Formats: sequence, C-alpha cells, structure tokens
Amino acid sequence: MGVLIRPIDREHRWILTPCYPTRGPRTIPPGWSVAVIGVGGNVGDVVRRLCRLWYALKRTRTIHPLASSPILRNPPFGYTRQGPFDNAVIIVATPLRPIVLLRRLQEIERRFGRRRSFPNAPRTLDLDLIFYDARRIVRPDLIVPHPGWRERVSVRWPLARLGSRRRLPHRVGNETRYMEKGWQWSKRRLKRRAPKRRSPWR
Repeated sequence: MGVLIRPIDREHRWILTPCYPTRGPRTIPPGWSVAVIGVGGNVGDVVRRLCRLWYALKRTRTIHPLASSPILRNPPFGYTRQGPFDNAVIIVATPLRPIVLLRRLQEIERRFGRRRSFPNAPRTLDLDLIFYDARRIVRPDLIVPHPGWRERVSVRWPLARLGSRRRLPHRVGNETRYMEKGWQWSKRRLKRRAPKRRSPWR
C-alpha cells in the first residue's frame, strides 16, 4: 500500500493513501441520510486498519462511504501519556436512524479489536458520529453534532480538507446545514493555525 507523508508542523502530518482521501459514489438512494463519521486510532498499524475499514464499509448494505479526508497524524487528546493518533473523517450515506447507526459503529469497533478501558485510552479504532444530516440530537446515549468537535484538531482539520463542494455529492454540500457550518468554521481555523507553506493539494 502506497503511503505519502506531508509534514504540517512539528506535531502534525498529513498521510495520503489509496483510501484517504478518496471519493466513492456520488449518488444517494432516496430517503437515505448523510452522516459524517470521525475515524482514528493509535494502536498498531492504524493507517492500514483505516483502509481496511473503508473497504469493509463499501461491502456493507447500510453504511455506504461517499468520501474520505486525508489522515491527520496528531498528538493525543485528553489522556496525553500515549502515542499520537491517526484521524480522518468519512462521509457516509445510510438508511439507519442515528441511534442505530451509532450502535452499528460500535459493533464495527469491537470487530476491529476495540476495548474500552478508561476515557481517552489508547485504542485500535475509534468511530464517532459527528454529524447526521442537519439534525440536532440530545439524548443520554447520543449527542449530535458531536460535543467538542470544535476543540479537536483531529476533526476540524480533516473536515476542512474534505469541505470542497467539488469533491462531494451535491446533497452533502447543500442540504446538511451543520456539516456546511462545520466545514466553513474548520477552514477558517485551519487557515489561522497552519504554517505558511505550499499546500500539498495544489
């Protein structure tokens, strides 16, 4: 598997693979919803695992990947006595209700060896439901948009790289209000934080 690493600064790297960034089908079945999933991990070969995840999602009937961001290697968040994380975001189309989608994502985590020991612990695979259409959901086991996404470089920077309308299905760029707001906010933050250097995407 070919991997290209592009430094951003002393602590952050963009990682490009055949799966990240990429774009899947541009059509969405009628009645399906669009969601943004945060993916990542820091145990073992995470880059290869994220590619396995992309292909695994392509084989499912209820979670169809539409596009993925490049992978961002970045320092750990919360519990800092652990190795850096590799994070990306994936846009998916799904007929599943939000809570059912969350449970399906947790099943996939377990299938990839996820073990929950304590908050922000090292993990083989972490899947977070960041946005689901333009919906705001608050319940004991699910909050959408994902709380704290604005504070996490691991979400903001990949989201900004994914935010070009040219790379996304029409519905994603125009019918999902929270995702659009997230992309624009992340782009502004990324522009302020990133060092002045030639973009690897030009």
